[in-house]
Amino acid sequence: MPGEDVVTKKSAVRNLLRLWPYVRPVQGRLATAAVVAIVASCLSLVIPLVLEWMVDGPVAAGDPGGVWLGALYLLLLGIAEAVLFGYRRWLVARPLAGVEARMRADLYGRLQRLPIAFHDRWASGQLLSRGTTDLMLVRMFLAFPLTFLVVNGVTILVGYVLLLAQDWTLGLVLLTPVLPLVILCSLFEAKYAVVARRAQDQVGDLTTVVEESVLGIRIVKGFGRHRSQALAFRALAERLRGTELVKARLLAGIWALITIIPELSIGAALVLGTVQVADGDLSAGTLVAFLSTALALRWPVESIGFLLAMSQEAATATERYFEVMDEPEETPGPPAAGPGSPSPDGVRFENVTFRYPDAPPDAPPVLDRVDLHIRPGETLALVGATGSGKTTLTALVPRLHEATGGRILLDGEDVTLMERERLRALVAVAFEEPTLFSASVGANVLMGGTEEAGDPELWRALAVAQADGFVAALPEGAATQVGEQGLSLSGGQRQRLALARAVVGRPRFLVLDDPLSALDVHTEALVEAALREVLRDTTALVVAHRPSTVLLADRVALLSEGRVAAVGTHHELLRSNAEYAWLMSGEGAETR
Repeated sequence: MPGEDVVTKKSAVRNLLRLWPYVRPVQGRLATAAVVAIVASCLSLVIPLVLEWMVDGPVAAGDPGGVWLGALYLLLLGIAEAVLFGYRRWLVARPLAGVEARMRADLYGRLQRLPIAFHDRWASGQLLSRGTTDLMLVRMFLAFPLTFLVVNGVTILVGYVLLLAQDWTLGLVLLTPVLPLVILCSLFEAKYAVVARRAQDQVGDLTTVVEESVLGIRIVKGFGRHRSQALAFRALAERLRGTELVKARLLAGIWALITIIPELSIGAALVLGTVQVADGDLSAGTLVAFLSTALALRWPVESIGFLLAMSQEAATATERYFEVMDEPEETPGPPAAGPGSPSPDGVRFENVTFRYPDAPPDAPPVLDRVDLHIRPGETLALVGATGSGKTTLTALVPRLHEATGGRILLDGEDVTLMERERLRALVAVAFEEPTLFSASVGANVLMGGTEEAGDPELWRALAVAQADGFVAALPEGAATQVGEQGLSLSGGQRQRLALARAVVGRPRFLVLDDPLSALDVHTEALVEAALREVLRDTTALVVAHRPSTVLLADRVALLSEGRVAAVGTHHELLRSNAEYAWLMSGEGAETR
């Protein structure tokens, strides 16, 4: 989950340096933009030199023509500065939008390749905020603070050289605040880093609550929980507001100090310079130029505070981004061995043990030394009480989770030695909770098939799942958009589409997690009749709770507390195993 609540200056720089692979392709345009900005910024320092010439020359000599000429020079300098800054913005806009897009695409791709255990740990709102708010902060840093920390630094350096050249005593007066400002900025950055990270994590928490409330709107409305959800949202929003106010106070404090301290030095220089002009040691034009240069440096100096703040927010955003990118991906497995097909042997679980990575060390494993053999072409029903490990066992076959002990073989091949892409082409799954995407019915179903699958395969799968009738009746048939999470459909319709997705690719191995739980008895009977035809051509593992689903299987395995307690046919286990008989009775069904 989110990182530590302390970010050092060194780690902030190190985090920002990790952006280099994304910045490298556009480094030429960024460097050009920086040079253009430096030239534009330094043009503002030429204006005081023109003013010095005007005061000591045409104004002192009473030459109106010279004054108008000086005014023309000032106008041209202003226009040139504005054009150059506009050109800088044009230079960086498109490439930085591309950097943000590449980072977002990489993050999305990474999320698809991370194991299920990662997604079980992370809140979706935290991931969403990293792909939106955090990447926006990174883009803003690359567009503005990254350039202007350099530009303003060069401008301040050039400006102080000019100040010392005009009058070194007054220049030293203006250099007095440098050391205090450096110390203050260092302290500010350390404190702001902690608060910025806290705020970004809280944005992720708030995003999670909003997302859950939207996706669970039926529950919220159905149980009248809008008030409690609103209170939860308000509490998180107030916490975020408090953190943002702390950020604002820090920024206001550093801004005030950065403004006041240089102003005091400018005031001291003004008094000292006026005395020197009165004594004849300094010309009026030089004093005007000196003060104009000092005032031109106000913005570069005063901007340091918020530039550092934006940089620190970008550093913590980068850290949060790479927290996800650094997570280990699912191992793809070794490449295929080459031509030739393994001899049919079905599915074997050999001494399989599993415990979740975040489980306490002394907690018993979810699965403990499971041994099972599903013969080729056989359907095995998996039965057990809630928490016995049925769903976990099915998730190990396509390696949605990794077994922590033992091995699983498909036709004699260890699944851990198979390429994931090939493994998941061989094994199709249908979960108890059907997940549909904001796409058409056809697109949702064909996700389970090959790229070449088309309408014939689609409608065959829909017929197997007894979904062809209601799909044909939809406004646009299989092209109808089902909406987010498929909530425009009933639970039974969603479950039938998920079942169709599982069988559309004619998989060699089929894993079904209670696929008929949301169907009425009449539809269930029709789906079971069609499913029997599919199961004849595949090796299947089916999690079952009802006798009607169990009867689809050739044999039944009873799981109890993570172990295989018995294996046999439905009728054999009814006669010989009291726990199985209880689970298949009305009382057992009610407790599942």
